[in-house]
Amino acid sequence: MNATIILNRLASATAALPRRQVLQPLSNGNSLYQAVKFPQKIAFLGVAALCFVGVAGCRRSHGPDVVATVNGKPIMRSEVEQLYQSNLGESHQQPSKEQADNVRLNVLRNLIDEEILMERAAQLNLVDSDEEVDNQINELKAPFTQEEFNKRLADSHRTLDDLKRQIRRAKTEEKLFNKEINSKINISDGDISAYYNAHKSEFNLIEPMYHLAQIMVTSIPLPPQQQTVNLQNSKATNDAEAKKKIETLHNRLESGEDFGLLAQNFSERPDTSSNGGDMGFVSESQLRSSPDVYTAIGKIKTGQITEIMPVFDNQHRTVGYQILKLIDRQAAGQRELNDPRVQQTIRGQLRDARSQLLRNAYLEMLRDEARVENFFAEDVFKNGAQ
Repeated sequence: MNATIILNRLASATAALPRRQVLQPLSNGNSLYQAVKFPQKIAFLGVAALCFVGVAGCRRSHGPDVVATVNGKPIMRSEVEQLYQSNLGESHQQPSKEQADNVRLNVLRNLIDEEILMERAAQLNLVDSDEEVDNQINELKAPFTQEEFNKRLADSHRTLDDLKRQIRRAKTEEKLFNKEINSKINISDGDISAYYNAHKSEFNLIEPMYHLAQIMVTSIPLPPQQQTVNLQNSKATNDAEAKKKIETLHNRLESGEDFGLLAQNFSERPDTSSNGGDMGFVSESQLRSSPDVYTAIGKIKTGQITEIMPVFDNQHRTVGYQILKLIDRQAAGQRELNDPRVQQTIRGQLRDARSQLLRNAYLEMLRDEARVENFFAEDVFKNGAQ
């Protein structure tokens, strides 16, 4: 099976437009309105020009190592550089200055958003405790010796404190979204019926379908714009590490650990790891295009997992390893609304779509309430205009 990972995390910035009062003409019809309007406009433009040309005069001073603040809390240049270098991985191709600054802007925007979410979580007492973080660290270290684990940290340009901070943020955000968003989503039977009636043809299977989940490990470095790959931010850096990691995960699965939880924490396919490795339904013809995968799936029953299998690129070179789980197998034909599998599929799709929409809206509302100063963006804009 070709390993196609679509990684795209784009951030968009919004700016609040200033409000101004509109003067009304006097009832006697004289020209006082004109007399007042012109100097007020000049004064407004004068202040705006001062703020634009001399930004430092309209903001609080900040140290050279501070690239942004969120409600007065600084974000340091070292944080941005650490994530920037980590994202480059072992890539030998150095980006241009414009490309590098664009990546840094995206990294910084993500750090700003994370800080906004962390402050909100702190208000709700949802921040992950030290004990919870240490438990995650111990789970992450399990497949490796202490020397191997330290080397992984060094290769990713992180310290143990960096890793703990990233884990705390990821788990805290998960708690926050579950409390503020997911717990409030209600998918009614009417919603399911309406979706089914509008998409009935989607449930008419012209060939057998296989519902699969995947845990994948690969030594391919993340692209610069991708900060995290799973909840643990666990990433193999070479083929030997990838093999050892996938073997450890397979042993844990054989011991009865939950496939979805392991995928969320350790799978290195970002587009499915957050959903417990769920790949959705794959047609039989698609599976047949990869004979080894089709044969492996044909040997297992619903709920079982395959042996470790290689993942190939377009040139049929091994780029990683995977474990597949057969969640369900469906024969060809029309699926009716009273089929529990149909209802479960629709409910999941509607819940995921609504959750993503509400997350975006929730973050925008928190951004509106936050006081953010992005000094790095100002420097890029100023230097780029010259």
